[in-house]
Amino acid sequence: MTSLPDTMKLGTRGSPLAMTQANMVRDALIAAHKLGSHAIEIVPIKTSGDKIQDRALAEVGGKALWTKELDRALEDGRIDFAVHSMKDVETIRPSVIVIAAMLERADVRDRLIGADTVASIPNGGRVGTSSPRRSAQILRARPDLEIVLFRGNVATRLEKLEHGEADATLLAAAGLDRLGQRDIGHAVPVAEMLPAPSQGAVGIECLADRTELRAFLGAIDHEDTHLCVAAERLLLERLGADCRSPVAALALREPAGLWLRAELLSNDGVEHVSGEAHFAIGDDAAVRALAESLLDRAGPALRALFTG
Repeated sequence: MTSLPDTMKLGTRGSPLAMTQANMVRDALIAAHKLGSHAIEIVPIKTSGDKIQDRALAEVGGKALWTKELDRALEDGRIDFAVHSMKDVETIRPSVIVIAAMLERADVRDRLIGADTVASIPNGGRVGTSSPRRSAQILRARPDLEIVLFRGNVATRLEKLEHGEADATLLAAAGLDRLGQRDIGHAVPVAEMLPAPSQGAVGIECLADRTELRAFLGAIDHEDTHLCVAAERLLLERLGADCRSPVAALALREPAGLWLRAELLSNDGVEHVSGEAHFAIGDDAAVRALAESLLDRAGPALRALFTG
């Protein structure tokens, strides 16, 4: 691949989890292409989402807070490709940027910390989270609980919990596992809490016109993960979901195609609609039909959280 630079620059957020994921991508590329250890340089870039920690994403710009600085670095040529947690990547991306590859998906479940189960959280207890989806799911199961805002990286949220700012919190099992914290908390079954779309997946983006680089990155693409996450993201697009929309979705590969489950919730968890679809790979119409079915069955207040 003669047109690729001798040292390629990999852009990432600077949090411990983001750096761990960047190193996973770097190591996978080095192994796949039998490169020297200096062939890929990791370039940490501070994003607006890392700087603003005291407000919910919906109040300060949504998921673009995690991506816009990295997008700009791609377009300016300061980095060659960027690594993201896919659940933090907004559904509609700039046309000049493409998702070139995804690593194999990790554990999709949430992990509850501070209590063994949702049912065992004390009556009237506080649960720390900034996720509309987690908040709504918790309140649907336990309307007596109070939601308090928890923003920040894994260590910050665990510190807030330790200081008594909440009785329990929820974190992605994949992130904890990648940070070597497999023994923290209790995994919540998917049947009890369907995960966020794209949860557990790490994606790699580059400029769409860099054909040779796309092929280089594609060598580590996990096809099943990419297909499932693409279906979940298409569902979000058809729903008009954004960072304020309480939505859960999970696609799984089956012998005949994909199985996609999804649910929409009101912020207080009172209203809830769910559905599923089995469809052939590439059948985008089936994903759109599922989204439309969910919206058709939702009341006006719930629909207002979507179609945006």
